[in-house]
Amino acid sequence: MIELVTQDNIIQAAEVHAASWRESHRAICSAEFVALHTAERQMRYLQSRMEKGACVYLLSVSGRPVGVVSVLGDVIGDLYVLPDEQGRGYGTQLLRFAMERCDGLPTLWVLDHNRRAISLYRRNGFRPTGEKTVLSPTLSELQMRYLK
Repeated sequence: MIELVTQDNIIQAAEVHAASWRESHRAICSAEFVALHTAERQMRYLQSRMEKGACVYLLSVSGRPVGVVSVLGDVIGDLYVLPDEQGRGYGTQLLRFAMERCDGLPTLWVLDHNRRAISLYRRNGFRPTGEKTVLSPTLSELQMRYLK
């Protein structure tokens, strides 16, 4: 079941976001920086996204929260699935759900080293636009857009 995140379930969404973020960034960030991304910090982050107009959604399977995604206009963000739940189609389910809620052509940003996510997005019709944001000398984000 995918539901809108509200104050009633934001801590569950934040727990998923935090655990998934820590795992996905462990190889590229310092242990100290990764450790800062607690559920409480990610809850504040999700709240700020919601205050800016983003809709955040939580995917639960058999009552267990397993994934999150956000949509703001035509931009999909914050697509995270718990590490122990990856490879079961939940990322695809969340991506397609988010695509249906975009105002225009779905667009997203992905870390250039995240080959697994890039593969997911490509399988679902997204292609690099050529736009890139350099985050550090060794890390960039690539923009991808859905091509019909």
